[in-house]
Amino acid sequence: MPVIRVARRTQLWLEKRHIRPLVAPKAGKLLISTRRRELNQASMETYSRWENPTLVSRGWKHRTSCGDYFTINRQREHRVWPETEDTFRALNLDLRVVLALEASNITTPTWAQKEVIPSLLRGRSVLCASETGSGKTLAYLLPIMHKLLTQNEYCSGNPRSLVLVPSRELAGQVTSVARRLGSHLGITVHFLGGGRGRRVTEKQLKGVSVDLLVATPGILWKGLNWNKISLTDLQYIVLDEADTLFDKTFCYFVESILMHTQIASHAKEAQGHDRKAQFAIIGATVPKGVGEILSKVMDLGSIHIIKSGKLHLLMPHVQHTFKKVTGADKVPEVLQMLKQHAAEKHMSGIFIFCNTSKTVNWLSYILDDHGIKHTRLHGQMPAEMRLGIFEAFQKGQTDVLVCTNIASRGLDSCRVGTVVNFDFPFTIEDYLHRAGRVGRVGSRSQGSVLSFVTHSWDVEQVQTIETAVRMRTYLPGMKSKLNDFVPNKKIKN
Repeated sequence: MPVIRVARRTQLWLEKRHIRPLVAPKAGKLLISTRRRELNQASMETYSRWENPTLVSRGWKHRTSCGDYFTINRQREHRVWPETEDTFRALNLDLRVVLALEASNITTPTWAQKEVIPSLLRGRSVLCASETGSGKTLAYLLPIMHKLLTQNEYCSGNPRSLVLVPSRELAGQVTSVARRLGSHLGITVHFLGGGRGRRVTEKQLKGVSVDLLVATPGILWKGLNWNKISLTDLQYIVLDEADTLFDKTFCYFVESILMHTQIASHAKEAQGHDRKAQFAIIGATVPKGVGEILSKVMDLGSIHIIKSGKLHLLMPHVQHTFKKVTGADKVPEVLQMLKQHAAEKHMSGIFIFCNTSKTVNWLSYILDDHGIKHTRLHGQMPAEMRLGIFEAFQKGQTDVLVCTNIASRGLDSCRVGTVVNFDFPFTIEDYLHRAGRVGRVGSRSQGSVLSFVTHSWDVEQVQTIETAVRMRTYLPGMKSKLNDFVPNKKIKN
C-alpha cells in the first residue's frame, strides 16, 4: 500500500477544524482496533519513547464520547507461560510427591514451578512474583509436602507448616488442593477460617495438631492472642497473594503473626533440630512497604527473588475491550451480553465485578427480575452464606457470578471465559488481578475482558493502560514496587 504523508502544519489545521485526513489501512494483524480506523494500531507498529501516541480514550471525559470503544486484540493463541519440557521427576522432589501428582494427571511443571521448587528445596527463602494463573499454588505446596515427608518427626502438637491467605474462598481452594495431595501421602491439612464468633472460632482452634495449616489472618491472630495455638514448630510459612495480605486491611494482623514466628535468614538456619521456618512470599504484584515489615523478622538480603519477565503486562492471549458508557447504559449492556451468552450455550462462566457490596446486591436483584440464574459473592455476606458459593460456580451449577474484588485474588477460575468490569477498578493492580481470572493454566479458552468506563477517574486508568499497550511498556507505578526490595537474584522467563 502507498504511504500517505501529511505535513505537520496541515495535520494541525485539519485537527483544528475536526477534519479527518484520508488514512491508508495498516497492513498486518491489529494490536488495537476501534471504530475510528485512523486510531487502529498494527502489531508491528511501534513508537519511540519520546512520542506521545494518539489515544482512543483521549476525549472520553466528554459526555459526547459515550458509545466509543476500543479492543486490545489477542497477539498469540497460547499462554505466555506454557508448560516446560521437563517433568516433576527432574525437580528432585520425593518420589511419593511425584506419584501423588501423577495420580491427578499432573506431570509437567510451569515456568514458575520449575524455578520456585528447586529454590525452596535448597532451604532458601523465596519471593515469587509471577502472572496470575501461572501455577504458583503448587509451586509452594510441593516443597512443603516434600519437607514434611523427608523430615517426618514428632512435634509438640503444633502446626508444622502454615499458608496464610487473605480470604476464606482462597483458603478453601488451597486446602482442597493440599488435601487432594495429602490424601496420597498421609499428610494432614486443616482449614481455619474466621467470621463465625468466638465460640465457633475456639472450637476450630482445637485439634490443629496438623502438618499443614491454611488460615486467614484474622482468626489466626485471635488464636495467637487467646493462646489457643502456637507457631513455634513451623518449618514453613507461606504468604499467598502478598499484595492483599500487606494492604491496610490485613497488614497489622500479618505483622503480628510474623512476630510470633522464627524465620530463617539463611538456608543453614532452616536445618537441624533447632531450625527456623523457611519463608515464601507469593503474588502477582508486590506492594510497597513489604520490605519494611519483613526487615523486622529476617534479613532481606537473603530472600531469593524469582520474577517473571511478563509481570505487570497485559496477557497477550487475552482480549481486552473498553467501552465508554453512561451509568444508565451499563445494565442494558450486561443484560444483552448475558442473554446472548445463554442463547449461544457457552460452557464457560462469567465473572461480573463491582466495586462495592451494595452494587453487587443491586445488580443481583436486577438479574433476578430478568430471570437470569446467577450467584453473588462479597465480603459483607455472613460466613455461613459464603460457604460453597464459589465451589457451586466451579461445579457449573451456575454460569454467572456477581462479585467484588474478593473473587479477584488467587481463585482457580479455569471455568471462567469472560470477565466483565461492571465498575471499573480503582487501581491498575486490581485490573490485572480481575483480568487474571481468564486465560489461566488449565483454562478451556484464552478468555476476554469487557470493561465499562463511566467516570473521569475510570478514563484516567484506561488512558494509562492504553498508553502502556501502544508503547509496549510495563504498566506504570508497579515495577518500582518490586525494586523496593533488596534483591539477591532475579530470574526472568
